[in-house]
Amino acid sequence: MTVIRIEDAADPRLSDYTGLTDVARRSKHEPSMGIYMAESETVIRIAVEAGHRVKSLLMAERWIDPLADLLPAIGADDAGVTPLYVADYETLEQITGFNMHRGALAAMYRPELASLDSLLDSLSTISSPRIAILDGLVNHTNVGAIFRSAAALGADAVLISPTCADPLYRRSIRVSMGTVFQVPWTRFESWADLGAALQARGFAAAALALSDDSVDLEEYAASAPERLALILGTEGTGISSDAQAICDAVVRIPMRADVDSLNVAAASAVAFWALRA
Repeated sequence: MTVIRIEDAADPRLSDYTGLTDVARRSKHEPSMGIYMAESETVIRIAVEAGHRVKSLLMAERWIDPLADLLPAIGADDAGVTPLYVADYETLEQITGFNMHRGALAAMYRPELASLDSLLDSLSTISSPRIAILDGLVNHTNVGAIFRSAAALGADAVLISPTCADPLYRRSIRVSMGTVFQVPWTRFESWADLGAALQARGFAAAALALSDDSVDLEEYAASAPERLALILGTEGTGISSDAQAICDAVVRIPMRADVDSLNVAAASAVAFWALRA
């Protein structure tokens, strides 16, 4: 581990960390570069414990000691050394575009995602497996919150649609409290292929949505399929037509006081709890 003190926010060695508040740019840049950003001591620790490799670190001076026990375990990157960039808070804000009050960032190498088939096959030994499928969610906060609920309430895996936001985006990771590193997940390419893969393994698919033919969640949970995939859609457009095509049922959460619906992250927590094995 090499400590490098930074005084110039334009230092080209910090290109991985520039413009972190530009969501559109970062959403394209990070996957194309094979990296993601882990923010805060807690998240960095969870990522390293999950076996993810660190490319570099950027932090304020005061965070060196709290992370001192972890630094030897990080090891070296492909070039033979893992740089630890240190700067004052003003320079850090100039680099990243926000106040780094959490103190530490790590550019992490993205792990290779499992194939859809291998992930589904890994659930074969689980009694009454539960899968969450995220259909086109674009809000990173919701994606992170759903992962946290999945980890806490017993979803065994998460599948991400082609148009869904990145679970490894900085905000998703932070909101999930690092559970995106703990809950198995992958991205699938085709709804038709997903439907066939689920059917071949005996999974029923249920969409959480409001529709005239929907079934009350409590009623559905009373005789829920042994192997279940729950599809969660966006609050605006709901479940896509491609997702609807693979559904065996539509399930609704009853609302009171003329409330139309819950935020998708809140709804996921209710459904995970009601449909737990």
